[in-house]
Amino acid sequence: MSAGTISHRTAEDDERLTVLALAAREGAPAEVEAFIRAVYADVRRFLAYLTDTQSAEDLTQETFVRVLGSLPRFAGRSSARTWLLSIARRVVVDGFRSASARPAIADLSDWQSAAERCQPRGLPGAEDGVALTGLLAEVPRERREAFVLTQLMGLPYAEAATLLGCPVGTVRSRVARARGQLVVSLYEADRAA
Repeated sequence: MSAGTISHRTAEDDERLTVLALAAREGAPAEVEAFIRAVYADVRRFLAYLTDTQSAEDLTQETFVRVLGSLPRFAGRSSARTWLLSIARRVVVDGFRSASARPAIADLSDWQSAAERCQPRGLPGAEDGVALTGLLAEVPRERREAFVLTQLMGLPYAEAATLLGCPVGTVRSRVARARGQLVVSLYEADRAA
């Protein structure tokens, strides 16, 4: 799957992940590894959309540290994907709280150029991914989360509502407003070009 590909999950995919999570609860290395391999890319992609690609790897590692600590208590009352993405979302929130408590000082005079030089080049769909990430960055956090969960990660609206702790109608409204803002942003970018 390329960087620009959007994956759509089915109920069977979610059921398979839940079965893997339930098998991994006992802590057998093969089952734990199978579960992590099955969900790692989705978690990293989700975290990259919520934050940035450079922070996503560290946040993904932190997410899986928490997942492994919580896995024995996973009961399968919701899909493993919903459970996992709720942990990832809490990792992001905790990261924002931690970062706001201690400001970071860049020791580079031209930090933006240094960051641009570190970005991978020539990946299929990379330009589209960068453009979408830039446009999504302008969308307010709550709308962006709802949009990413439902439109990019393929979660049903009801699961996204559970994950976000709000009614389904609120998720639908946030997604619609995010779409509207993205359409306006694309139109303005095309006019400026």
